[in-house]
Amino acid sequence: MQMNSVPDEDQKKNIIQRFMGLNIGIVPMPLYLLLLVTYVLLTVTKQMPNDMIGAIGIMTLFSFMLEEIGKHIPILNSLGGKVLVVTFLPSYLVYMNWLPSSTTKVVTDFMNNNNFLAVFIALLIVGSISAMNRKTLIKASTRIIVVLLICEVVGPVIGMGVGSLLGLSAYKSYFFIVAPIMAGGVGEGALPLSLGYAAIISMGQQNIFAQILPCVMLGSLVAVVEAGILRQIGVKKPHLTGNGRLVEGDNDDELGSLSSKSDTANISKMLVSGILAITLYLLGVWANSVIHLPAPIVLLIVVMVAKMLGWIPDSVQEGGKSLYSLTVKGISPLLLFGVGVAMTPWKSLVTVFTNIPMLITIFITVTAIVVAAFFSAKFLGMYPVDTAIAVSCCSGQGGTGALAILAAGDRMNLMPFAQVAVRLGGAITVTLSIFLMRIFA
Repeated sequence: MQMNSVPDEDQKKNIIQRFMGLNIGIVPMPLYLLLLVTYVLLTVTKQMPNDMIGAIGIMTLFSFMLEEIGKHIPILNSLGGKVLVVTFLPSYLVYMNWLPSSTTKVVTDFMNNNNFLAVFIALLIVGSISAMNRKTLIKASTRIIVVLLICEVVGPVIGMGVGSLLGLSAYKSYFFIVAPIMAGGVGEGALPLSLGYAAIISMGQQNIFAQILPCVMLGSLVAVVEAGILRQIGVKKPHLTGNGRLVEGDNDDELGSLSSKSDTANISKMLVSGILAITLYLLGVWANSVIHLPAPIVLLIVVMVAKMLGWIPDSVQEGGKSLYSLTVKGISPLLLFGVGVAMTPWKSLVTVFTNIPMLITIFITVTAIVVAAFFSAKFLGMYPVDTAIAVSCCSGQGGTGALAILAAGDRMNLMPFAQVAVRLGGAITVTLSIFLMRIFA
C-alpha cells in the first residue's frame, strides 16, 4: 500500500505544480489567487477602497478571468469572444445586481471621474503612430478617408432601404437608427444628435436620446462581432490582411533595427513617450477651448504630422513601441471591463432585441459599412481586412466601441485610424443629420 501511495502523492504534487504554473491572462496563478483572496476579504468586510488602486485591483481580477473564459468558449472565441465576455457580461451582471454593489460603485466612480479611456487612447495613439512606418502612415491616412466617405454614403442608403422594406419609414430609419449608429458614440454622437433633433421637432431631448441610445449600443455590438469574423478571414486568407498594416506593399519596418537590438523594454524611453502622450493630450484640452476640436483629435493630428515630417526621434519611436505593448497587454483588458460596468447599459441592448425590424436594420447597416470598406480598400491598394476593421469603428460606441472593435479584431495598433473613422465620420453624420432634419421635419 505504501509503495502505491508514493506515485499518487507525486501525481497530486505534479497537478498542484501545474496548476500553480498557470497564468490568468498575464497574471501568474499564485499572485492571482492572492488578489482574489484579498478582494473577497475587502468586499465581505466592506473595506474596499473607493480609489484608483481599488478600481484597478478589481478590474485586474475580473478582466483577466473573463478574458480566459471568452478564449475558451467554442465558436465565440473566434468571433472576438474574449472582448464580448469582458465587455458585455459585466453589463449583464450589473443589470442583474449580481456584482457586489461596492465593486460596481468603485469601478463606475473610477471610470466616470478619472477619464481613464482618454489616457488609454492618448498612450495608444502616440505608441502606435510613433512606431509606424512613415511612408505607410502618409499613404494610409489619405486613402482611409476616401474609404470612410464611401461608407458614409453606402451605410445610410442601405440602412434606409432595408428599413423601408421592413415597414419602417425612410425618415425613421435614417434619423433614429442609421444616423445614431454612425454618429461617433454617445457623448460626441447620440447626445448632440438628440439635442439637435429636439431643437427642431416637438419631442423632448431625453425621449429622443432614449430612442437612439439602443441603436448606438447594438451597432457597436454588431461591429465587435464582425471584427472577430474579419480577423478569422485574415487568418484563413492571409493575402487579404496586413496584420495591422493598411497599405499593401509596405513591408519594411523602419524600427526593425531598433527593436532587434534588445528584447527588453527601455523604461526611460517608454516613460518619455508616455509623457509626450500626456503633454499632447493636455495641449489638446487647451486647443479644444479655443477651436472646439476634441482633445484626442488634436493629439492625433499633432503626432501624425510630426511623424510624417520625420520629427519624432528614434529613441521616442522605440519607446513608443514599448508603450504600445504595455497599453495593449496591460491596460486594454481592464478598460474593457470598466466600460462594461460603467458605460454599457444592458437595458438599452435588450430594448432593441424586442424590435425585429430595428434589429435587422441595425445589423444590415453595420454590415453594409464593413462590406463597403472591405471591397473599396482593395481598389485603393489597401488590405481589406484591416481597413474594414478600422473603418467599422465609425459604427461603434465612440472611443469605447473602437476599443472593443479593435480588440476583437486583434488590430489595436489601428487605433489612430479608428479615431479618424469615429471622429471624422461622426462629425459628418451629426452635421448632415441635423441639417437634413431641418429640411424634412
